[in-house]
Amino acid sequence: MHYDDTKAALRFLVDVPGFEQVVASPDEHGGIRHAELRRPGGGALVSGSTRHTDSVHGRTRAGASAVYVVSDEADAVHRRVVNAGGEVLEAPHETRFGSGAAAYVCTVRDPKGNLWTFGTYRGPSPE
Repeated sequence: MHYDDTKAALRFLVDVPGFEQVVASPDEHGGIRHAELRRPGGGALVSGSTRHTDSVHGRTRAGASAVYVVSDEADAVHRRVVNAGGEVLEAPHETRFGSGAAAYVCTVRDPKGNLWTFGTYRGPSPE
């Protein structure tokens, strides 16, 4: 994921949905060139700044992503987003994915327009 203001994005992702910041490499402009976040219980996210155009992701624009995060904490994320004055697109609810699998999910929008769905669907079974 790329952001115009990676520092603000990291604050949102740590303070509201509850990611843990693992790496935040500064750039020569006082911003963040590269960041890595972990999700309690597993999973990770790598993000960077739209200012840096010298990589394979260099032309990725901010606000163009939709991310699904496996989580049993849809209610807690929803509460934190509401308390932070954030935008909830879908409050926690039961749904079915295209595979027919049931899930409990919540979808929010971060300050740069990226959509984040937190839910219990863990993908197809390995059978």
